[in-house]
Amino acid sequence: MRILFIAPVPPPVTGQSLACKVLFEEIIKKNTVEIVNLSKSGFKQGINSIDRIFEVFGITLKVWRNKNRTDVIYLTIAESIAGNIKDLVIYLICFRRLDSMIIQMLGGAGMRSILEKKGILCKLNKFFISRVRGVIVEGESQAFTFSKLINRDKIHIVPNFAEDFLFLNENDVRNKFTNIYPLKILFLSNLLFGKGHNELVDAYLSLNDEIKNKVEIVFVGGFESSAHKEEFLNNILGHNGLTYYGNYVGGEEKKELYRKSHVFALPTYYPYEGQPISILEAYATGCVVITTEHSGIPDVFCDMVNGYVVEKRSVSSIKLVIERILENRDSLLDVAILNRNIAFEKYRTTIYTSSIVNIIENSNVSKP
Repeated sequence: MRILFIAPVPPPVTGQSLACKVLFEEIIKKNTVEIVNLSKSGFKQGINSIDRIFEVFGITLKVWRNKNRTDVIYLTIAESIAGNIKDLVIYLICFRRLDSMIIQMLGGAGMRSILEKKGILCKLNKFFISRVRGVIVEGESQAFTFSKLINRDKIHIVPNFAEDFLFLNENDVRNKFTNIYPLKILFLSNLLFGKGHNELVDAYLSLNDEIKNKVEIVFVGGFESSAHKEEFLNNILGHNGLTYYGNYVGGEEKKELYRKSHVFALPTYYPYEGQPISILEAYATGCVVITTEHSGIPDVFCDMVNGYVVEKRSVSSIKLVIERILENRDSLLDVAILNRNIAFEKYRTTIYTSSIVNIIENSNVSKP
């Protein structure tokens, strides 16, 4: 099968680009694939520079040249307004091929915001998306959003995944909980506005000294700008329990960070959040999770089952949960093992890729 693959692949590494990379590597095993890379050099959403305008022009030109040479067009759609306009241009270019197009929403919160405004963007999205072959989403909450645009039987739910190499066995999970002093908390996500890293720092700083000595928090991720990075590093300077590990970690080094961590924290209210891969990675490595009921997270996370929900933007809520975890430390292992087993059953790479490949291959079936 000939596939036009329009999606971001690393670098930089984000949850979206990682998901696309894993899928691309599977698709090319049995298909002829032409890729149009949507990746940007930084983490800012939208079209924010002259260089990006030229990049987008190049993207649309490449789509135009290849749209009629393929059996299936696969597109991951954006969530910012500027990104959505770019997608609308792609829909227009491929208008006569929309019945061969599969779109995937790796996210959700931003698109929901666009569609709730009921303006011209909402109408244009409905016009084009109602004509595509299928829509892939991460969970039921995103499916509900798209059910207003396209028939429900064309919407496919495929949850995100944790890469296979990350999975710990049960003995490894048990071993790391033999000693939880200090309680090791990991924040692994790009440190962008809304991800909750600043609130996590402030929550730690608000703990009394006795509890601070029992907690260590490690941060890993890239920043939107050097100024944001400098501000963050100044905030944690001089606090032994707070460490910035670096802007990226992968492979066995990444697995080792998760292996050493008891708790994974992502108190996000990020406007373009979907179903974070990092939460599923935390499950696979036997971590208890602290997060919010934001965007697609409730589709894969249940309070007091997989960990603890905190309120968005709430330093006091995070502080109370950290204290609560220390008070209930004997229950952490059971949650960690449950999370690991859930991930093994539901959130493996093979489940993710085989599900999407099946959707794409079936999309090539001729219409009745």
